[in-house]
Amino acid sequence: MPQATWWYRGGTSKHDLHYRREAEVNTTLEELLLYFIFLINLCILTFGMVNPHMYYLNKVMSSLFVDTSLPDDERSSFRSIQSITEFWKFMEGPLLDGLYWDSWYSNKQLYNAKNSSRIYYENILLGVPRVRQLRVRNNTCKVYPAFQSLVSDCYNKYTAKNEDLSDFGLRHKPEWKHLPSSGTAPWHWGFVGVYRDGGYIVTLSKSKSETKAKFVDLRLNNWIGRGTRAVFIDFSLYNANVNLFCIIRLLAEFPATGGLLTSWQFYSVKLLRYVSYYDYFIASCEIIFCIFLFVFIIQELRKLSRFKSAYFRSVWNWLELLLLLLCFLAVFFYAYCNLQSFLLLGQLLKNTESYPDFYFLAYWHIYYNNVIAITIFFAWIKNMFLAIINDTYSEVKADYSIGRRPDFELGKIIKKSCFNILEKLRLKKAEENEDKKMKTAGDLAQRARKEGFDESEIQEAEQMKRWKERLERKYYSTEIQGDFQPVTQQEFRELFLYAVELEKELHYISLKLNQVLRKLH
Repeated sequence: MPQATWWYRGGTSKHDLHYRREAEVNTTLEELLLYFIFLINLCILTFGMVNPHMYYLNKVMSSLFVDTSLPDDERSSFRSIQSITEFWKFMEGPLLDGLYWDSWYSNKQLYNAKNSSRIYYENILLGVPRVRQLRVRNNTCKVYPAFQSLVSDCYNKYTAKNEDLSDFGLRHKPEWKHLPSSGTAPWHWGFVGVYRDGGYIVTLSKSKSETKAKFVDLRLNNWIGRGTRAVFIDFSLYNANVNLFCIIRLLAEFPATGGLLTSWQFYSVKLLRYVSYYDYFIASCEIIFCIFLFVFIIQELRKLSRFKSAYFRSVWNWLELLLLLLCFLAVFFYAYCNLQSFLLLGQLLKNTESYPDFYFLAYWHIYYNNVIAITIFFAWIKNMFLAIINDTYSEVKADYSIGRRPDFELGKIIKKSCFNILEKLRLKKAEENEDKKMKTAGDLAQRARKEGFDESEIQEAEQMKRWKERLERKYYSTEIQGDFQPVTQQEFRELFLYAVELEKELHYISLKLNQVLRKLH
C-alpha cells in the first residue's frame, strides 16, 4: 500500500515518474528488437538446413525403387506387391537393376568392379547394401482345442518376446545365423509391429552377378518362411553434385494374417557441412545463436536471483525455461550428429566392403528437425506476447498522459492484455463494450486476495469505492446535470481528500503495473 502521494516519498516529481515510464517503454522496445533478431537468426538456421534438391533426390530414388514395374508384370511394383513370390521378383529385378549401374546407356563400362555403383550415373552407393530379416518362433500362440488336430504350427505377431533367436536352414552360412540386437539402434515402427535391430543379416556384394546368385540361393532354400515377419533393405547414397546423402530403407512386413505390406523411407540429409560460402554464413549464424543462448541464460539467472521463488509463479518464466531447454537440446543433437557423421565416414573410408549404418544418423537428424520446429513455435509465441504487451502498455501510458479518470484497476489492465492477445490470434472476437460487464464488490475483494493484496488494502479500497459512489450520485447525477449546486466547506474538504486518495491509488497502480511488466519481460 502506498504511504502517500509523491511529496511524501522524498519529493519525487511527476516529471521523474513520467521519465521512468518512458524508460520502461524504451526497455521493452529494446528487448523486443533484440528478441526479433534472435528469431530471424533462428529461422535462418532452420531453413538453411533445407535444400530443394532434397525433394528431387527423394523423388527420383522413390521412382526407381518403389515405382519400377516387376518383370513380366507392368501393373505391379514394390508399392503394390502382396505375396512372397512377387517379393522375390522385386529382389531379383528392380532392386538388383537399381542398385548396380555398371555401364553407360551405350553399354560402355562406367567403372572398375571394385568401385561403388553410380546410381543414375551421379549417386555413389556407399559401402554395400544390407538385407535383414526378423522371425518369430513356432508355437508362440494358443490354438483352440477343437482345431489342434488341424493346426500343428502357430506363428504369432512380432514382439521382442516372440522373436526367434536360433539359427535355421543352412546353419553353416552367415545369413542363416541370428545376430543379436545392438541395443543402441532405434526401433522401427511399421504397419503391424515395432521392430528392433539384429536378426538374420545378408550383406550384399559390389558385384551384380554375385548378389544375384546370392538372391537365387536364398530363394531356393526358403530363406523367407512362415516365421518371417519383416525384411529390411537398407543402403545409402551420396551425391557430390549437391552434397547430399540419401538414406534409403525399404520394408516388407509379413503379418500373421498372411499377405505382405510394404513401406519405405527416403531421407536426404546434409552431413558434410562448411563446404560453400553459404555454409560458412550458416556457421556464423550458429555462433550468433550460441551467443544469444548465453545472454538469455544470464538474464534468467539474474531474474531468478532477484525474485527467488516468485520467479516460478509466472507462466512466461516457465516459457523462457522451456525455450532454453529446447535450445540446449538442439545444440546437443547438432553436435552429436556431426560427431557421429565424422566417425562413420572415417570407418567407411577404411572399409568400403561393409554396410555403413547411416540410418542411425537420419534418425537423430529427424529428432533435431523436430526440436528446432518446436523451438521456433514457442519463440514466435513469446515474440507475439512481447509485441502485444508493449502495445497495451503504450495505451495505458496514454491514459495517464491525457488525464483520464483513474477509476480502472490492475485487473482490468491484465484482462485487456489477454483480450488483445486473443483478438490478434483470432481466437476471440472484439467486444463492443467491455465496461458493461460489472462485478460485485465481493468478487473484486476475492480477486484482490488472490493477487496478494493485504486485508487492510482491500478494506480501504472498498471504503474508498463506497465514498466515490456516494459523491458521484450527488454531483454526477443525470437528473441534476447542468444545474448549479452550491458546495459547502465540509463537502469541499471531502472532495479534496477524495482527490488526494485518487492520486495515491493512481500512483500505486503505476508501481504495480511496472512490477508486473518487469516480471513478464
